[in-house]
Amino acid sequence: MSARERIACLGAGRMGRGITVVFAYAGHEVAVVDCKPRPQADFDRLAADVLDDVSSTLASLARLGLFEEVHVAAIARRVTVVAEERAGAALSSAAVIFEAVPEVLNLKRDVLARSSTLAGSTPIVASTTSTMLADDLACAVAHPRRFLNAHWLNPAYLVPLVELSPCAATDAATLARMQSLLDAIGKVPVVCAPRPGYIVPRIQALAMNEAARMVEEGVASAADIDKAIRYGFGFRFAVLGMLEFIDWGGGDILYYASKYLTQALGNGRYAAPDIIERNMREGRIGLSSRKGFLDYENLDVEAYRAERLKSFVAMLGLLGLSRPPVLPE
Repeated sequence: MSARERIACLGAGRMGRGITVVFAYAGHEVAVVDCKPRPQADFDRLAADVLDDVSSTLASLARLGLFEEVHVAAIARRVTVVAEERAGAALSSAAVIFEAVPEVLNLKRDVLARSSTLAGSTPIVASTTSTMLADDLACAVAHPRRFLNAHWLNPAYLVPLVELSPCAATDAATLARMQSLLDAIGKVPVVCAPRPGYIVPRIQALAMNEAARMVEEGVASAADIDKAIRYGFGFRFAVLGMLEFIDWGGGDILYYASKYLTQALGNGRYAAPDIIERNMREGRIGLSSRKGFLDYENLDVEAYRAERLKSFVAMLGLLGLSRPPVLPE
């Protein structure tokens, strides 16, 4: 997929604007399509607000050192805002269309139905919903083989991850083209089945609720819980994936820790899933057995450990916690 193909965003809210910045930054022409019919004066105000917001975001990124601020205007000129009644030309000329209207099922279906019909059979159409399944929206799309969900995390112009979730009708070539497009602009796509919560929201919902519950129970102050997250939980998972972390410590450790917490706290939410015990029975406990959730059979484990430790040291530096040793006098 060419780095210069046109992109369209349906909706001018926070997500639509964030995706617009991403693609304009990467060299694409982007049309932000207003999905509501409105008087010309109202549209003009909306268009001015969108373009001002895009320029302001780009200027912020420049001030953070990503590029020279002198280029902001040139990058922003890649963005146009299109009124609802002129959407047809913008959509039919786009390679990929991202739907980013509010999380209301009937609204999304209506916008997808109208826009996919106007777009024709060529563009890929992707919803950015954070709550709905691709299969619940595909029924509204004129060409469902070219439809999938692409869940971005805010702020879209900074967070690398995009979770791709195809519907039952999604063509394999559609998924592959979307992966290639995202790779080309420096994003990190992952593919997940159409299940509620996708990957990140499902995991973070558990973690956030548990953090709030600990405040409620008086386990620790909110400040200390967040400090523990930043310097313990977040520090490690910025380097190791969560399943990689299970393998690093050993699935058997997780099994016994989960069993203890379930009994001690009297709540089944801490119980390990069946796959943890099954992996133990099969000897798949992680690095020590060279197989776990990941396969370490042909890996130089010592070199792998050294590389991960190097990343931990780099994280210490980013946090301002790297200290030289106290040398003997």
